[in-house]
Amino acid sequence: MKKLLKHLSPLAPDDSGACSVLYEMGGVTVICDAGGCAGNVCGFDEPRWFTKRSALFSAGLRDMDAILGRDELLVKKLSMVCEQIDARFTAVVGTPVPAVIATDMRAIERMAEKRTGLACIALNTDGTNLYDYGEEMAYKRLFEEFVSDEYNTVKGRVGVLGATPLNTGELTADRIKEELSPEYGSDIICFGLDSGIDDVIRACECERIVVIAPSGLAAARYLNKKYNIPYDVRGCCIDKKALEAAKTLDGKKVLVIHQQFTVNALREQISGCEVTCGSWFKTVAAYKKENDVHIKGEDELVELVDNGSFDVIIADSFFRRALSTFEGQWIDLPHFAVSGRLNKDI
Repeated sequence: MKKLLKHLSPLAPDDSGACSVLYEMGGVTVICDAGGCAGNVCGFDEPRWFTKRSALFSAGLRDMDAILGRDELLVKKLSMVCEQIDARFTAVVGTPVPAVIATDMRAIERMAEKRTGLACIALNTDGTNLYDYGEEMAYKRLFEEFVSDEYNTVKGRVGVLGATPLNTGELTADRIKEELSPEYGSDIICFGLDSGIDDVIRACECERIVVIAPSGLAAARYLNKKYNIPYDVRGCCIDKKALEAAKTLDGKKVLVIHQQFTVNALREQISGCEVTCGSWFKTVAAYKKENDVHIKGEDELVELVDNGSFDVIIADSFFRRALSTFEGQWIDLPHFAVSGRLNKDI
């Protein structure tokens, strides 16, 4: 029962992460569900609805559609949408429904491509993993499918992976570019945030890739292996109030919780303290220190804090629901995938 949540609400799932990466890419995205998972994405896990449009649809599966696996009906609906929308590609995102009935997502890809004449990527997300799993899958499939080697490297051009609101709490790429520009210059592209599929196609123009969340690492490694594009790993977009408060700590025992690259970047700003970094999400061993922890459930979080004797916790205040007995200092570090709060909401 490691994933049982008694005090916290569910964290953003893998299908939401996949949709977040695809949101601005210029394709038609179909969530293969009866409407509930699409409602979750639209209502809770995607804040760009207020400022940017996206062709995102629910498959609207009825009971018999799910039981009988009526893939042809899904492809027919997708084809009808593509006749009305100038789409660059199509994508089908899995949910618990196709996972339970063992839908052949690769077959749907082939059927959709034949029917629409557009490239299709079908993602085997199932709603049981967390958002970064879906983001990782979507990034990698996009670059595998669409990158063209016809383009030459443009000196100074940098591509950013991991730039989604679920990771950064930012609706645009402005702050990311602002933080990275002193080190990398002004020619910065945040794949999937204020950019579309054309930037993915021209990814070979990038002289370097910067990965700001673990969900972008698999795609960066793919680009490095196939196109010899080097990559850096660094955190970005730490909430300003949390950052300033963290810099004032001295001699404290501190627990920091967020996605791995963010907590690593924040740790570098805290001096004279014993810092433990934790994450509910993907933790890459190469970027982990000895005392860092991967939190697998609510009970593990409670046990970590009860036994850790921490003076300060830097984390989304949403986690306080499960840590009501903690009496130390709490510094709020919003994480949209956890609480649905953007950095500017506090």
